[in-house]
Amino acid sequence: MPTFATAPLPDAFSIPQPGIPQPGIPQPGMAPGIPQPGMAPGIPQPGMAPGIPRSGMAPGISRPAPPPYGISMPGPEAPQPMMPQGGWSPRNTTCPPGLEYLIALDRLYIRQQLELLEVVVGWETENKYFVTNTNGQPLFYIMEESNICARLCLGTLRNCVLHVDNTNHREVLRMVRPCRCSGCCCFCCMQMLEVYSGEMLLGSVIEDCHIFRPSFSIRDASGETVLKITGPYFRFCGNATYKIKSADGLHRVGEIKKKWSGFATEIFTDADDFSLHFPMDLDVKIKAVLLGACILIDFMYFEGNTKRNSI
Repeated sequence: MPTFATAPLPDAFSIPQPGIPQPGIPQPGMAPGIPQPGMAPGIPQPGMAPGIPRSGMAPGISRPAPPPYGISMPGPEAPQPMMPQGGWSPRNTTCPPGLEYLIALDRLYIRQQLELLEVVVGWETENKYFVTNTNGQPLFYIMEESNICARLCLGTLRNCVLHVDNTNHREVLRMVRPCRCSGCCCFCCMQMLEVYSGEMLLGSVIEDCHIFRPSFSIRDASGETVLKITGPYFRFCGNATYKIKSADGLHRVGEIKKKWSGFATEIFTDADDFSLHFPMDLDVKIKAVLLGACILIDFMYFEGNTKRNSI
């Protein structure tokens, strides 16, 4: 009688086959006694079991309903910029081209170039200045551009444009000074000077109405006063200090100092030396405006007859 080979039963294999789940033998990645998704009938899938909260939600707290269409929910408030203890605004990271060197500086020295024609003839010539750091390294060169008739007829009140070049003879700043009056009676047209980088306004220096003590406001491009400058009541032989204060006048943050150059130099020439001190973390654009304030102070109080009358 012929015999037929029969397929062995599953229990006949002593070694589990790959991919075939074996009773009582846990599969890789499966814990014993815990049913896996889709393999145990009657057990809901993960995240769908009643009484078990979804991830990120506490038990007993339902998910908030979405707001009605067209109504936005209030979000967290943006942090407000803090005012430093010094009283000036936080430093702006935007730096105009050519002024990167001013970021790490807190002091500048301005020296006016001696003009021999002014000494010999007495005619007012275009002013020129050298700007250096504390080590005497040249940084900028400032040259006035004005009309000879304005210099002879208007004197220190003349309108002019001052070009500020770097050591590569490339213009980095332009200072514009219109023809204005000065003093306590002409509050509507006080002295001013605007500082530009290319066509972008960086800020301005505005003379405040005063009687005895000179006062100026340093404004940013939006016209907001960020600093104040107050001068001495009287100017005699010696140094003259103009204090730089915060906008509220409570904090002194720097100074502009006119250095005494000697009796002969002060009488017969207009060559002046200034030192400008400001906070290192001050906005670099406001540093440039303070440089313009130093030039404006020189024009108003230390040029020609105005300078000689103060000695």
